[in-house]
Amino acid sequence: MKKTIIITVFILGTFNVIAQIANVEVKFDLPMVLSESSGAIFFNDRLISHNDSGNENKLYELDVISGLVTRTVTVTNGTNVDWEDIAQDDTSIYIGDVGNNSGNRIDLKVYKINKDDYLSSPTVTAEIINFSYSDQMDFTPNPNNTEWDAEALISFDADNLILFTKNWIDGTTKAYSIPKTSGTFTVDPLTTTLTNGGLITGATYNPSTGKIYSIGYNSVLQPFVWVSENFTNNDVFSGTNTQTSLTSLGFEQAEAITHVEANKYFITSESFNIPPLSDSGKLISFTTNDDVLSIMEHETGVVGLYPNPVKDVLFVDGLEFASIEIYDAKSALVYRGYNQKIDVSDLHEGLYLVKINLKDHRYNIKKIIKH
Repeated sequence: MKKTIIITVFILGTFNVIAQIANVEVKFDLPMVLSESSGAIFFNDRLISHNDSGNENKLYELDVISGLVTRTVTVTNGTNVDWEDIAQDDTSIYIGDVGNNSGNRIDLKVYKINKDDYLSSPTVTAEIINFSYSDQMDFTPNPNNTEWDAEALISFDADNLILFTKNWIDGTTKAYSIPKTSGTFTVDPLTTTLTNGGLITGATYNPSTGKIYSIGYNSVLQPFVWVSENFTNNDVFSGTNTQTSLTSLGFEQAEAITHVEANKYFITSESFNIPPLSDSGKLISFTTNDDVLSIMEHETGVVGLYPNPVKDVLFVDGLEFASIEIYDAKSALVYRGYNQKIDVSDLHEGLYLVKINLKDHRYNIKKIIKH
C-alpha cells in the first residue's frame, strides 16, 4: 500500500548477540505486475507473492533466476481488501487480509488454500478464517496513527498461525495466535511484546532453525531484520530478539520475507514514490549462519525421553520442560506441543530429532527412533 511515512524514530532495546546476516544482495527489480508485492513464500521452487490493497485477488509465481512471473492463480472467493502477508505449512497456503491502515476494519480474515488445489488449477476456492482483536475497543478511523494495523503472518505449528501488528503509534508490536481452522474467532495478544524501532511488515518462521525472522523499516525507509529465538511456547518475543539494520540497501520499503532453506532468505520490497524519494520494487536475498537442527547436539539441563525406540507414546522426563518440537529427517516440523506425554502413533517409522525447550530458554536436542 502506498503510504506517507509519518512515524517517529523509536529508541531500540538492548540485546545480547549480533545477528549473523551476510551477503545482502539485490537480485533484480520486480516485474511491474508485482510492483506492490507485500507477502512472500518459497514453494515448489518458486517465490509466490501477491500485491496489497485494492489489487487483484491473485497469487503470482516468480522465477527467482529469470525474474519472470511464470504462473498466476486466482482466489475465486477472495477480495484483496488489503492482503499483507502469506504463510504456508505442509498442506496449506494462508493469505492474510489483515492490513488495517486506519484501524477501523471489522472484516479481517485469513484465506486458507489447499496446496493440492493450488498446484492443480489456475483458480482456487479458499476456506475463510475470520478474526477480531479481543483488546480493540475503538474503531474510529485514524489513518497512519493506529495500533491495529498488521502486515506479518507466520505458520507457527500444526494448529496455529501468529500475526504481528504494525503499530504506527509507538512501534510496539503485539503477537496474536490465530487458529488454522475456518470460522470466526476473537484472538488474544500473547504475553510479550517487541519494541521494534519502526514498522514490522513481514515475517517467516524457519522450522529448520527454530527462529523467526521479521522484516520492517524505520521512519526514513531504512530496512531492518529482527531475529526472535529461544522463546517459551508460542510467546514468540519472550526469548532473545536481535535487530540488524540492512544499511547496504539504502532506502527500501521492505514488505515481505521468506526462508528458502535453513540459511537463505528472500525479501521483497514495494515500489514507492515519496518525494524526493522513489524506487522500484526489488527481490533481495541474504544468508545466515544459524545452527540447523539436523546437525545440532545441544545438551543442557537434565531432561530425558522414553521409551526410545518408541511405538505409540513418548514421555518427557524433567522439571525444566517447557515445550517440545519433533522434526523428521528432512528437518520438517511434524509436531509441536506443551505436554510431557506425546502421542506419536501417527508418525512414520524412522529417525526423528526432538527439540526440548526448557523454562530458562535453553534447549536439548535428542534423537529418537519411531517403530
